[in-house]
Amino acid sequence: MQKELILDIENLTFGYSKQKLLYRDFSLKLHVGEIVTILGPSGSGKSTLFELIAGNLTPFSGKIERDSFSQVFQDPYSSFHPTYTILNQIEDVADTSGLEELCAQMGFDPALLKKRPHELSGGQLQRASIIRALLMKPRLLLADEPTSALDSLIQLDVMKLLLRTLDRVGILMITHDRDLARWCSDRVIELS
Repeated sequence: MQKELILDIENLTFGYSKQKLLYRDFSLKLHVGEIVTILGPSGSGKSTLFELIAGNLTPFSGKIERDSFSQVFQDPYSSFHPTYTILNQIEDVADTSGLEELCAQMGFDPALLKKRPHELSGGQLQRASIIRALLMKPRLLLADEPTSALDSLIQLDVMKLLLRTLDRVGILMITHDRDLARWCSDRVIELS
């Protein structure tokens, strides 16, 4: 039985100039229960694809249809406002029921929720970013290097948690980690 289609990209063409296209007739379908990983060198258009999916950029041609989504950014410091607590910033965008359980699953001390972003390590802040994204109850999770700020043991725990969400979401992930991509992905798309 085919699972629900949550991202449908057809014949996407885009570049920052008409002479140098990042995408030419690019198509991708993603369903609930799938992880698709985008690999490629810097400048190949990985983050640009997320900007297009989020509606922050307009393609030259083609179509992008998506369900509700949330994002985990590579740099967690830029995804939190510096003067508000982590909890304030989660409450602004998400229902916090299930917050304590998610904190426990992520190995994240709930006391850290009362702190401001600069008071957390990069790894702690990235886990807070993932918690916030999951509490938004997306159908599509856009994850840009979601584990790059984490040590290897926490990386594994976080990826296992993300895999457990696949009954209700599909994940489009960017990573430079080829081994991680092979380990967790249903499909890997390499950009050049």
